[in-house]
Amino acid sequence: MQKIPVIQDPTPPFATDGKFHVRLTEGRFQNLRRLTSWPMIALFFGLVWVQVDGQPFLFFSFEQRRITLFGSALSWHDLPLMAGLMIAGAALLFFMAVAWGRVWCGFACPQSIWTWLFIRIEQLAEGRASERSKSDHLPLRGTRLLRRVIKHLLWILLAVLTAATFTGYFVPIREIVADAVNLEMSATVVGWLAIMEGLTYANAGLVREKICLHACPYSRFQSVMFDENTLTVSYDAKRGEPRANRRHSNKNSADKNSGDCVDCGICVQVCPTGIDIRNGLQAACIDCAACIDACDTVMDRINRPGGLIRFASERQLEGKQSPFLRPRLAGYAAVTLCAISAVIYGFTDTKGLLVEVRRDRTVLFTQLDQNTVCNNYRVKVEGFASDQELIKVSLSGNPQFTLNGPEIIKLSDNNSAWLPYRICGSNVDEINAKLAFVFTGNGISTSKETTFLSKLI
Repeated sequence: MQKIPVIQDPTPPFATDGKFHVRLTEGRFQNLRRLTSWPMIALFFGLVWVQVDGQPFLFFSFEQRRITLFGSALSWHDLPLMAGLMIAGAALLFFMAVAWGRVWCGFACPQSIWTWLFIRIEQLAEGRASERSKSDHLPLRGTRLLRRVIKHLLWILLAVLTAATFTGYFVPIREIVADAVNLEMSATVVGWLAIMEGLTYANAGLVREKICLHACPYSRFQSVMFDENTLTVSYDAKRGEPRANRRHSNKNSADKNSGDCVDCGICVQVCPTGIDIRNGLQAACIDCAACIDACDTVMDRINRPGGLIRFASERQLEGKQSPFLRPRLAGYAAVTLCAISAVIYGFTDTKGLLVEVRRDRTVLFTQLDQNTVCNNYRVKVEGFASDQELIKVSLSGNPQFTLNGPEIIKLSDNNSAWLPYRICGSNVDEINAKLAFVFTGNGISTSKETTFLSKLI
């Protein structure tokens, strides 16, 4: 299979000063892209407001050192599960790349989704791509200036909503809104919101395809995943070349030997990265299939079959059979299934209660009388279940030991707080006796072993 070219296409002929305007199109793949992206947008803006029993449905709390993932509370000790989710997602991404190319980039990547949103706002405010391209050389004043200002104001509004929503997964969204209304937001939150707003505005509104071309590493390492059977957006040169401007109602003898491509350039005009797919597979292609829908529209108009540009493998373009199942794809599928299975198993073994016990290192033990020795400890309890409120603390071991300290810990007041405890023992013969703190509450029980020093060695 030929290598992905490292050179980029020259500036499209309809662009001005290196800037091009993406022409929006319709078709079955664009409908599929919307069926994929719009639910993701709705989930992003909606989940931040969802609460279950007064707790956020999806939330990352640095203050409480707690992760609420789809209603289930996790501790920061369960962060490896998040890493496992990322590994499973990466394996799934690699599987999709081997099978269908960069469909993630074209159909579900947040950069692409927000770029399409900004393009639609641009068309709403300033008109279609052809109108924007023609007016680029005109002075920026009057109605044109007003439309440009409206566009940027709408971009900024969407960027603000995006930044506030994203921040709402780390700081309660209701607090953000209330503090914004009352002008009481902290400098940290304001700074974070400003950074996120600026990044959203720049990435989706100003930079756009530059992220896909230069910043995204996926476009660079996808070449090692493609093989001759990978289905990716491809131009059928055998059918389309040589190109000729022709119409089904006005054919001449010179056109009879021409291919189906009428060289209309619409495939370039609808490309969000500005490439010409007719030049072959390129690193900048994000497999959004906009060129497929646009080309199929032209083929319908000239009474030619669709599929001049389509999802096809190198072998299919050569007229050969291209199997979908193959060892490489099966290997990625196996890795993906193993990663997902490991994550699912990990979520069944999470801990709802974490405890930590530390001995007082300043005074190893205290001799109260000839037969009684006491050790001091500090205990911290962290609960991660919404229905946990009271935790009972007891001591497991020889009955000659007694525990002094709060028998009941109220998590709403003392969650993650260090509490003092003292254990005293009478007539202790062992130098290092083994004991265990036992913590129980609402069907959950856990213990933490410690040592009791009665004398120096």
